[in-house]
Amino acid sequence: MSENGTTSTIRRSSSRAGTRRRKPKKNQIPIGILVLIFIAVVGVLLGLKTNNTLLFWMTGILFGFILQKARFCFTASMRDPYLTGSTSITRAVLIAFAVTTIGFTAIKYGYFKNGLPIPGMGYVVPISFATVIGAFLFGIGMVIAGGCASGTLMRVGEGFWMQLLSLVFFVVGSLWGAHDFGWWKLNVISKGKAIFLPDVFGWLGAVIIQLLIILFLYIAAVKYEKAKANN
Repeated sequence: MSENGTTSTIRRSSSRAGTRRRKPKKNQIPIGILVLIFIAVVGVLLGLKTNNTLLFWMTGILFGFILQKARFCFTASMRDPYLTGSTSITRAVLIAFAVTTIGFTAIKYGYFKNGLPIPGMGYVVPISFATVIGAFLFGIGMVIAGGCASGTLMRVGEGFWMQLLSLVFFVVGSLWGAHDFGWWKLNVISKGKAIFLPDVFGWLGAVIIQLLIILFLYIAAVKYEKAKANN
């Protein structure tokens, strides 16, 4: 037999042996049924107490399911363009921003038109040097951790136990931040200026400007991915 024929036979034999050594996949249907029963039982117990808790439970379950299936992660939206050249998640985040811009503006404008207090105004906070520091630290942290808060929670649920360490320090950092927030607010955050775009450009103008910025970033992401693919 020729050398090539011998090599081919060895490769086929190795491939067959590797196939035989593979462990059969476990049937996860019983586990899925048990999880559904657990979700239903907990939902019923929560529903007997307060309706809001049941709503939060079901919303969290659905959000986690969608998040896991979509692989949606803010870290990946910023990281993938540099590492892989892919901007698919980046564009998904931009689309989410566009949809929420329209939805939240509609809600806020409805309250404003009826002379009611606009919801969420407590989150319109001054832009200051603390914003820059926070963005820088969060950017470093989420890259080292391999995910943002949503991505970390998703991977903990998938069984990636190393992400549990990230989750622990998410909690530690949040508690530390809450402890020192008073000092930051008094000495740094309050020195900045709060900007609410409808106060500057009007409600329609604010929506148009924000959507145009999102559209520009979306087009830039598409062009960036095509340029990376051609290199």
